[in-house]
Amino acid sequence: MQRSEGTVVKMTAMLLSLTLALLGVFQARAEVPVQPDFDAAKFSGMWHIVAAVSNCPIFQSMKDLMKTFAAIITVTPEDNLHFKIAYPLPDGCKKIELVFEKTGQLGHYTNSQMGKKDLRVMETDYTHYAIVYTFKDSDGKSSTTLQLYSRYQKVDSEVMKRFKELYPPMGLTDNMLVVLPKSDECVKALSRHQLGNPAQSGE
Repeated sequence: MQRSEGTVVKMTAMLLSLTLALLGVFQARAEVPVQPDFDAAKFSGMWHIVAAVSNCPIFQSMKDLMKTFAAIITVTPEDNLHFKIAYPLPDGCKKIELVFEKTGQLGHYTNSQMGKKDLRVMETDYTHYAIVYTFKDSDGKSSTTLQLYSRYQKVDSEVMKRFKELYPPMGLTDNMLVVLPKSDECVKALSRHQLGNPAQSGE
């Protein structure tokens, strides 16, 4: 009987710890800030993704192969964000399209296809840089990613410093970071809107 009671106590403690951990994740997500008075029209246009940090296993397995990729963002008539993204891989330029739907908070969007994604534009000056947060939950597996967008492939050192200040409180570490080598391989394809049927991104 004592062993059984001890097992119940241990299981209860484990469940409590798991619950608290999950609550911590939800609380952290709730506290992720967005750009004050976010202006989607100013945010639209061509961006280069020049750095990223993520605890996603897929990202970690591929980060050494990555180069800068490009995105064209437009605002739909419903005030959602439409992403056309192209990124170079060893076997060619991969192109995808995604739509993130608006929420009740400016700068905060969601996408529920192929897992649930939460996207927030944390900071931007619209003309030089943007720092974009995403949280993904798919099949009970979650991941957090922070990306640094730039209108140019060269990014200011102060902006990079700011980017590196934001991810440690999210549980992301320097060994999860990649500063992407410059690449123009996919920019022309995006600029000419040479994308096929819309697809969803894995990460």
